[in-house]
Amino acid sequence: MTDLQGRTEEITANLAAVEERIAKACAAAGRRRDDVTLIVVTKTYPASDVRILSGLGVRHVAENRDQDAAPKAQECADLPLTWHFVGQLQTNKVRSVVGYADLVQSVDRVKLVTALGKEAERAGREVGCLIQVALDAQEDGRGERGGVGVGGVEELAARVAATPGLRLGGLMTVAPLTGAYAGRQQAAFERLMDLSTVLRAAHPAANMVSAGMSSDLEQAVAAGATHVRVGTAVLGVRPRLG
Repeated sequence: MTDLQGRTEEITANLAAVEERIAKACAAAGRRRDDVTLIVVTKTYPASDVRILSGLGVRHVAENRDQDAAPKAQECADLPLTWHFVGQLQTNKVRSVVGYADLVQSVDRVKLVTALGKEAERAGREVGCLIQVALDAQEDGRGERGGVGVGGVEELAARVAATPGLRLGGLMTVAPLTGAYAGRQQAAFERLMDLSTVLRAAHPAANMVSAGMSSDLEQAVAAGATHVRVGTAVLGVRPRLG
């Protein structure tokens, strides 16, 4: 067996197991499997893995570092994929990210909105934006892993919606490690759903709710997430790069 065959078999088995977890979680929550989109987080994994995933029917992949993502997206430009950027994004990387990302899930400050809009217009693209909500932050503060506090969501969402070249897609969060929601993933995701309900009253099309990862996707599905971001459970554990 070649390395590629072995890797394909490994990813196929892992992906099937994750699909089963999502299906069971949907059934338990009384939701249709089609209500939840799997995004495979391909950070630190090679373009060859992205090709395997595409061949297995995966259509959404995510990256968190532009220096890894940009060459990988270029190498896989022939594949029918939607690319999500999920990491903390510095404004000096925005031009590169706008070149390949269909959605930026980590929008958490006005300066970033302005930069994304400028580059999207320049590139003639429409970029979807999710507001990253930090449930470990003060009302208008920032979280340890990026994100804006609950009190800053409405203003930032309005700014995205009013910026040419950008489309307000919805909300994203990472289960917090500190604060009131530490160790309470489902409660955190339910809070995000409440915020989504408020957001959709003002912006009906902003209906994406991105929450849950390999360890807590069931809680995210139970809370109502529309998208789950899974890396390790599909691709395995690799040594951190950099």
